[in-house]
Amino acid sequence: MGRVTERRKVIRIRDGAVSTRPDTLVAEEPMEIRLNGKPLAITMRTPGDDFALAAGFLVSEGVLAERSDLQNIVYCAGATEDGSNTYNVVDVRTAPGVTVPDITLERNVYTTSSCGLCGKASLDAVRTTARWPVDDTSGGEAPPVRLDPDLLAGLPDRLRAAQRVFDRTGGLHAAALFSEEGELLDVREDVGRHNAVDKLVGRALQSGALPLSRAVLLVSGRASFELAQKAVMAGIPVLAAVSAPSSLAVDLAAETGLTLVGFLRGASMNVYAGEHRIALRAAAGVDQGG
Repeated sequence: MGRVTERRKVIRIRDGAVSTRPDTLVAEEPMEIRLNGKPLAITMRTPGDDFALAAGFLVSEGVLAERSDLQNIVYCAGATEDGSNTYNVVDVRTAPGVTVPDITLERNVYTTSSCGLCGKASLDAVRTTARWPVDDTSGGEAPPVRLDPDLLAGLPDRLRAAQRVFDRTGGLHAAALFSEEGELLDVREDVGRHNAVDKLVGRALQSGALPLSRAVLLVSGRASFELAQKAVMAGIPVLAAVSAPSSLAVDLAAETGLTLVGFLRGASMNVYAGEHRIALRAAAGVDQGG
């Protein structure tokens, strides 16, 4: 089974001096996801939490929503011609009675931000497949999540402190779930930030914690449409990123009620949508009305 890191020889040049030394690199291997025995997708990922990755991916595809939807996940034995198990092919079996949509059609519409289709089609696809609304402005049993900017400002440092593999390789993205009080709930790393988010969501599905309606999702890079989609599909009300969001991510956040924060660095941040969940008045004297 693949490891999280591997060692490779590197020629190091420092101030004109040349030396040879081993370097620690993050591992990257392909993983094929099968659904009820049928090939569905291949993703390049860092080995580890493979079952959670597959489950989280299927949450974002609208296939799984509850732990009871999942029968089991197994590595496929005999995945190669010689019959060996590569641990790079997993098969997700849904529980009897779970309706499986035409994923080949659906995922071509909205799974990736680079799919080349129009923004409206992508937005419509997420809105129509989301199981849990994150728009809590119209009232409900529980009050909306409300976050102080100071709490948000402290989350990137907490995420960085939890990135164990990054410290050894410098080559991984990370995603973390925090409670509305700032408690670190879970953190995952991967060469792909979308995979790191899928691992978080998949672990939540496996533990029966979906929807994550009181959680904050923090990602180490930019906030793409795909990451905003994954947050909405998991019922997460707040997505924060240390870098910029894409225009389509902002559009999706505005349509679905997702709070989207970008450029979260130190005490600075930009709130692109869902500002009702940020305690702006207390922090900056901003009048929110009402």
